[in-house]
Amino acid sequence: MQRRGKPNFKPKQVQNEHRLNREITAPEVRLISDGMEPAVYPLAEALKLAEEQGVDLVEISPNAVPPVCRIIDYRKFLYERKKKEKEQKAKAKQSEVKEIRFTPNTDEHDFDFKAKHAEKFLQEGNKVKCYVQFKGRAIMFQERGELLLLKFAERLAEVGSLESMPKMEGRRMLAIFTPKKKK
Repeated sequence: MQRRGKPNFKPKQVQNEHRLNREITAPEVRLISDGMEPAVYPLAEALKLAEEQGVDLVEISPNAVPPVCRIIDYRKFLYERKKKEKEQKAKAKQSEVKEIRFTPNTDEHDFDFKAKHAEKFLQEGNKVKCYVQFKGRAIMFQERGELLLLKFAERLAEVGSLESMPKMEGRRMLAIFTPKKKK
């Protein structure tokens, strides 16, 4: 009877995105390091310099002729790069689409209330999707819905611009507003 178990288990080799030390294959490299003038060195000499400083020789730009290498602590380099990427991601604001719903019979107070909210959304840099929902026989008053959305566009003219004229999609009439660029 044959024993069933895991097939020959081999741990995966962790593949670095940069070549380090002995993995570099070019005969000559352009060496960059703190406190050194960038210059072209033979690979053996560049490795010796990195070893003397107790850090790694990292191939930064492999496609350059000769490849560009840096003498740095590789773990510290990865940590700092990850930190920079995280900061950039935090700074980049994701734009959202906020929705505002009307009916053909929306009165003046509700209209003003919703316009103030839309202005706030646009000032924050978000897009605003406004729609008039037609229920039952209200579909007969499409021109009322269009007038409402155009009046809304007029009200938001200072902070946002209308992407396209209001259009019908099923029982909804849509209009999308984008924030105006700040000067």
